[in-house]
Amino acid sequence: MTILIVGGSGFLGSELVRQATTAGITTVATYATEPGDASPTAWCPLDLRDAGNLDAVMAEVNPHVVINASSGRADWAITAEGPLQLAIVAAKHGTRMVHVSTDAVFSGAGRVHYDEACLPDPVTPYGAAKAAAETGVLVVHPKAVVARTSLIIGHGQSVHERLVHQLAADTVDCALFTDDIRCPVHVSDLAAALLELTSSDAAGIHHLAGTDALSRHELGVLIARRDGLDASRLRAGLRAESTVPGALDVRLDSQTTQRQLRTTLRGAREFLQG
Repeated sequence: MTILIVGGSGFLGSELVRQATTAGITTVATYATEPGDASPTAWCPLDLRDAGNLDAVMAEVNPHVVINASSGRADWAITAEGPLQLAIVAAKHGTRMVHVSTDAVFSGAGRVHYDEACLPDPVTPYGAAKAAAETGVLVVHPKAVVARTSLIIGHGQSVHERLVHQLAADTVDCALFTDDIRCPVHVSDLAAALLELTSSDAAGIHHLAGTDALSRHELGVLIARRDGLDASRLRAGLRAESTVPGALDVRLDSQTTQRQLRTTLRGAREFLQG
């Protein structure tokens, strides 16, 4: 079996590479600018905006499965159109596909709990691009999996963990919001669940988030305590009073997907214990 991990140089992609290679799977990982620190069987440059490049890579690697763990932020060409092109090529080659999406496709307006049946209603350009990608992927590749997740934490390398260390060291000036609620997931749990989905017959929308709903400030305090930092240095604020766009309270309900998995999606209070 050969697995192609698109975005293998990123935080999640690197963990996918590590777990796949540990399991003895031939793993090819792609990068946009330079290879990452992980050690797949091979690295391959890939531009998701280039359909010809995509087709050539798929033909050369000939993977059984492709996982799209890439991140183009709010860049529409990369985040919305790129996964669609990847799905078109994967469907043409008969390749199973798992596409990683996000809770940013939801607004948190009128509700806070979202299961797999809830329709996207994004309020940011990034959320809109991810929602468009979900729709496009499943239209052209109906047997694909779209796996929505939340804040990804783990090993001290995530964006949120690095920010907490910067705040504790007083090298950045910002606040962690107390009204911005998400369901953080550990990168190792997420990667294991994604790899498990690749070997199943699952299709359609799945949710892969932790069981604990926490504010970004609560999450920061847990990280600080785990790492022996002074949590009192983490300034609290309200997103509702800031100029930062985005949803406030969005909690992915992953119970339906969890019942299909051997992998346990732990809550942050568990995986951030000291």
